[in-house]
Amino acid sequence: MQSLENLSQPALEVAWPVQILPATMTTLPISVSADGDLGAASLRCSSEISKADIANDSGEDEHSLLRAFRTFSGAAASLEQAYGNLRLEVGWLRVELEKSNSGLASSLEENRRIRLHLDRILQALPCGLMVLSRDGKLAKANPEAARLLGIPIEGMQGSGAGIDALPGEVTGWLTCARDSGTEAEIELAGEAGSNRWLTARHAPIAEDQGGASVFILQDVSQRKQLEQVQQKLRREQALAEISSVLAHEIRNPLGSLELFAGLLADSGLDPERKQWVEHMQAGLRTLGATVNNVLQFHELPGPECVPLDVGTLLDWARLFLGPLATQADVLFTVDHSLSGVSMRADRHRFEQVILNLVLNSIQATPAGGWIRLAGRFDRADRGAVIEVCDTGPGICPQNLPKIFEPGFSTRASSPGLGLAVCRRIIEEFGGHIEAENRPGGGAAFTLSVPAAPATGSGGRL
Repeated sequence: MQSLENLSQPALEVAWPVQILPATMTTLPISVSADGDLGAASLRCSSEISKADIANDSGEDEHSLLRAFRTFSGAAASLEQAYGNLRLEVGWLRVELEKSNSGLASSLEENRRIRLHLDRILQALPCGLMVLSRDGKLAKANPEAARLLGIPIEGMQGSGAGIDALPGEVTGWLTCARDSGTEAEIELAGEAGSNRWLTARHAPIAEDQGGASVFILQDVSQRKQLEQVQQKLRREQALAEISSVLAHEIRNPLGSLELFAGLLADSGLDPERKQWVEHMQAGLRTLGATVNNVLQFHELPGPECVPLDVGTLLDWARLFLGPLATQADVLFTVDHSLSGVSMRADRHRFEQVILNLVLNSIQATPAGGWIRLAGRFDRADRGAVIEVCDTGPGICPQNLPKIFEPGFSTRASSPGLGLAVCRRIIEEFGGHIEAENRPGGGAAFTLSVPAAPATGSGGRL
């Protein structure tokens, strides 16, 4: 675009002959071309004005016309400069807007990626996570929270439900964690009868960041199991120390009592007094069995396994335990078909198993009842099966799973080691022991031990 100042000189040459201009003329009509060429428009305008003025009036001073053109040229130059500046400003604003739009798009995309990344982390967290909004409604929950609680909690998101919509024990547990500000524990029923321990910790979010709150759930069942095992080991260690000391202190005088009782039995007493001595010997044997239980459980050396005739062992049990059953007014019978059946075992320890089982039955069976010790050969398992049955009150169903645990007993005076020792000994011989209630009443203990190859003609496989 040509400057109007450059066009002012030709306009003066055209208007030079003009002498007088109308007094009422203060502005000049200017026509701007379509392409915005103010210089050409001013030239045409000046030519037309000059011709009209020359034709109409030549009395105006040439300086007035010159000033008018200078004023017009200055205004046009200012307008042109302002227009140019405006175009530059618009261009700069357009560039800045494009940069801002590009940055905003990048920020939105980055936020989307971060949100997806956080969602993936939330889904993969090994702990449960529940997010509550400011008004206490469930806003977010990951799959682990649903698994731990055993509730389809993910479907509750955005439904307007809060923790009060969960089962009562879970609601109380989470409320306790929120109100106390500490870690709260709960025990929930799990699959296959095993319980699960969960902990919950509440983490509030600041009001200026939304005022929501977060519950973090963790499964601590393994930790609780380890704690229970440690407590059990501590109890067993303390029990071992005390019982071992007591057993050693009792065993020495007990041996002397058994010796003197044997001397009395062989001293030619009359039948009545001799029977008293036999009862005393039976009581000493019971006491000796208890002491042996304690020592064998806590100081059990390696077994000395040798071929043992199971039938001979059961015949010994009839002679040894018969007097005790008679004293308790209980019928004790032995019925077996194991003569000649051999097994590799420590005779002393296997005798201890039979002794413990029969003595327990004698103590549990009321007067007038019966106890049966039976044995048979199981060809399918190629082993000996020994059963001890009684007509006592039986075993409480909830006690059956823990009846062989060390220290468990339903009698206050019993250390609860007899059945634990039985299971430990039988398992060392490669067998197993089971307990159940008889259909007609009473308890039944079944021992299964593998048979050993026979070394003589009397043995069976």
